[in-house]
Amino acid sequence: MNLIIVAGTPGAGKTAVLLHAVKCIKEQHINISIAKIDCLYTEDHLRFQKLGVPTMFGLSKDMCPDHFTIYNLAEMTAFAQENDSDMLIIETAGLCHRCAPYTASSLGVCVIDATTGPNTPLKVGPFLSTANVVAITKGDVISQAEREIFRERIIEMNPGCRIIEANGLTGKGAGELAQCFTEAGEFSYDNDTLRHNAPFSICTLCVGETRINRKHHRGVLRHIDGVQTYRGE
Repeated sequence: MNLIIVAGTPGAGKTAVLLHAVKCIKEQHINISIAKIDCLYTEDHLRFQKLGVPTMFGLSKDMCPDHFTIYNLAEMTAFAQENDSDMLIIETAGLCHRCAPYTASSLGVCVIDATTGPNTPLKVGPFLSTANVVAITKGDVISQAEREIFRERIIEMNPGCRIIEANGLTGKGAGELAQCFTEAGEFSYDNDTLRHNAPFSICTLCVGETRINRKHHRGVLRHIDGVQTYRGE
């Protein structure tokens, strides 16, 4: 079975792009299962179900959605196997832009919004820099010069990735994206590992502490001490 993990910035158009790609894959008579992971609410799984694709969804609630995805890979893999699927596609919400939920044997797909600014690829971390495929959305609403700068920023962060210009409204790039999906390697849950460590989240805030005074907090914490500041003229 092939495993495709799709991550991206909120509102980048992950689901819209995926819907077009799934239609292309279904035309090749490949059995697909889809898992949609979101935070508090989603109806996206209903959109996939309308395509006749076995779909499950999960809400991470107060847990990082990418951590939730990694932790529940066994259940999602079992769901796909129960449906005799050749391919499992997981769409994860992503929040902090620092997570990299891709596994070593999966195909990592990063969906990123070109309208977020030319420096966004420099800010989002491993979920872009460790991806196999980067799908750029909403490029049609910025200038050619801005698109080229955005593309160069992506190459700067991830020289080996395949860049696809995608459009969730028209379906542009869906065929190319579907081809990448079908060419992915075989996934093995028992022997796989993450490509990059997840960010630390071990502190008293993580377990529900609401007091803001520093004396109440323990764990992996970073302080702003030593950061340059500007105090005006």
